Amino acid sequence: MTDATLPADTAAGSAPESPDYDAMTRDIADVPAVEVITTVAVHLLSAAAVNLGLDKPDSEHKDLDEARKLITALAGLVTASATEISSFHAAPLRDGLKSLQLAFREASIVPDEPGQGPGEKFTGPVFG
Repeated sequence: MTDATLPADTAAGSAPESPDYDAMTRDIADVPAVEVITTVAVHLLSAAAVNLGLDKPDSEHKDLDEARKLITALAGLVTASATEISSFHAAPLRDGLKSLQLAFREASIVPDEPGQGPGEKFTGPVFG
């Protein structure tokens, strides 16, 4: 690479300016709790869906054991935080959780007894 093809500040021999990461990131103390909780819940929802094979037909990522763990963690989080984050935020998370619980039951070769499925110790039995 010749000097003619480098950006102007690099061609002159100086290093390119690095971005101001402090200005680009928020201090965790500035993030509202409801935002942290819902973000974590969405990550758990997404990971569980992928492990249930819901991301695409014939998914190679299907792992019901991992999905069970993620759904149980999500159920605990949603149940414990529901009164803190208001029903406005909790209701869609509960709906997503129920959908995952039903998808898990459908994907299982031997379905769990009602009340014994992933997260049902926190949510109670889930019926479709």
